[in-house]
Amino acid sequence: MGPQDRGGSTQRTFALAVALAVLGAASACDSGSGDDPSATADATPPPSSATTPISAAELVDLRAAVGGSHSPKWSPDGSMITFVSANGELAAVNPDDPGAGLDILATDLSLSGVGSLGAPQPTWSPDGERIAYTSDKGGAPDIWLWSAQDGDGVRMRVERRLTELSARANGLAWSPDGRWIAFAGDRFGNMDIWKVSVPEGELHRLTDDPLYEGYPSWAPDGESIFFVRMDDRWVDHDVIEINADGTDPRIRVADRGFFDYRAGRAFGAAQPSPDGETLLYRSQSSGWLNFRVAPREGGESRPVAASNHDQSDARWSPDGEWISYTENRGGVHSLRLASTSGEERVLVAHDLGAVLRPEWSPDGRRISYTYETPTRPAELFVVDVQTGESAKMHAEFDEAVAAGLHMPEKVRYPSTDGLTIEAYLHRPPNAQAGERFPGVMWIHGGPTSQFDDQFRRHQQVHFFAQRGYIVLMPNIRGSSGYGLEFEDLNNECWGHCDLEDVLAGVDYLKTLPDVDPDRIAVTGTSYGGIMTMAAVAFAPDVFQAAISLSGYGDMTDFHTRVHELQHIKLVEYELGPYPENRDVYLNSSAILRAHQATTPTFVIQGEGIAADWRIREGQPQAALDFARKLDQHYKIVRYKAYPGEGYYVYGRDNTIEKLHDMLDFFEEFLATEIGGV
Repeated sequence: MGPQDRGGSTQRTFALAVALAVLGAASACDSGSGDDPSATADATPPPSSATTPISAAELVDLRAAVGGSHSPKWSPDGSMITFVSANGELAAVNPDDPGAGLDILATDLSLSGVGSLGAPQPTWSPDGERIAYTSDKGGAPDIWLWSAQDGDGVRMRVERRLTELSARANGLAWSPDGRWIAFAGDRFGNMDIWKVSVPEGELHRLTDDPLYEGYPSWAPDGESIFFVRMDDRWVDHDVIEINADGTDPRIRVADRGFFDYRAGRAFGAAQPSPDGETLLYRSQSSGWLNFRVAPREGGESRPVAASNHDQSDARWSPDGEWISYTENRGGVHSLRLASTSGEERVLVAHDLGAVLRPEWSPDGRRISYTYETPTRPAELFVVDVQTGESAKMHAEFDEAVAAGLHMPEKVRYPSTDGLTIEAYLHRPPNAQAGERFPGVMWIHGGPTSQFDDQFRRHQQVHFFAQRGYIVLMPNIRGSSGYGLEFEDLNNECWGHCDLEDVLAGVDYLKTLPDVDPDRIAVTGTSYGGIMTMAAVAFAPDVFQAAISLSGYGDMTDFHTRVHELQHIKLVEYELGPYPENRDVYLNSSAILRAHQATTPTFVIQGEGIAADWRIREGQPQAALDFARKLDQHYKIVRYKAYPGEGYYVYGRDNTIEKLHDMLDFFEEFLATEIGGV
């Protein structure tokens, strides 16, 4: 069944309400003519005089030019920029002729169920003859090779499996001579450093330490490999150099105090300079995520461009004279350069939006990057380093649909402990003077994450703003982007100290003349789902509706319920080791106060299906347990698990359906003001 059958049993909608067996109002969408389901549902007049809102399908289909988290890569001859497309294909554009359109090199880069330990990460060989990438399309994750070969006078594109480890791999790095690929793989149950010969596929395991090791890079002479080893807490990092055969390990950089939730991805690879004398790496030692350089043979490190702002995506220029990086200032990301002699230069900057994923062209004259705003998905650009002039290479989205979105405001409001919270405020477009709308507190995941100017942060929020809701997206304490001190402010007090910032946001919404103070909801995914549960349990009577997406209500059960080690490392860092700190976990477990709830609550999650090569379990219990506890105490609660998903709901059709389910729930419980006793 498609999304139009939103009340169907195959969608596994389970209602745990006192008097309702299915989602309220869901059946109203089953009476459509069989056309686009979102168009049928969107025909319902919004609670304002706004023009017809963009359908959920149109909104979900607004896609970035570049898929995934990895940067586009230049071919060694500079004739192509390759990347993972929005459809998961290996795509390329000609930077000298972008009008020629997108060239699809390979149609299937499938890689599912690896969490933070991998991505397709297509990477060019030094001679430009091959592209290596990771995929599980052979049944389990392995390294694959794409190549263009001549056959009978016809240029053919060939793909083949290089490794048969059937294990996760990340950090693919070609040796300078193109004969080897170094990578991190978990064939023996832990991330170790490996290398594989090309094209033979001969495998060599280079390290076997029980600690996590990853993100290798080659010395320019090909004689040695650098990699990163994390301690057991994923807080301290050592950059280690070994000979290319795995012998003679020596620590080159020791960086401390950088909790790396994404299994090493935030720290990333240490990059040797083109002359091999200096190492470039990311550090939080200053209290901010800044880049530093250190002499390879030892000595004091120094910042590349010291700043009280977080930095990302640093790269050496081909001649080693410059380092490019992006900097995040209040959610606006700019592209900057720093020379080895200390000169700093802003290359691409806008008043709003996010410039991300920069990569140098092989000749060092240009840099590719993506640019997006809260109302426009990422587009691919190339900038001339000398002149600063940019040219668009590729975009995927419908301009007419994007033009119908409205830019949120950036606001600040006071909270407890003297904090000032920055937030985005989405209002309904074309609202009339005197109209009042329901408010929604929208909480991000993480909690070490940030609402910024990236489109994906705002994409689903637009759906509700266009339908008559005022949505506040706060960067509460614990968020990234504001320095390590702010990031750690919610350690050992999840759902309490950071909840104060959410409640202060409610107070702020109530000061706005266009917000109905008696109709306020809260929602969020992952940690946002945890916070929503906390709001329901620890702040009864504040909210009139709550939707928790893929949250966890029982922190004491986290180590047994959660499917990913990275999440366990996160709670151990923020709440302390378990069970030694059990009291802290109990204090943050909303399920223990579910009996206090007065807010109608909708609990959402994915069905929990993992990739075929991972262990397949029954439906995840974390969110369901919270819903059951609410139901046990006769609270108004709905529950739904979406099929074909992991714990989170990402699929296109399910996302469209989820947005309408959320809207139905909000309209059911926020449509009418209920007076006091």
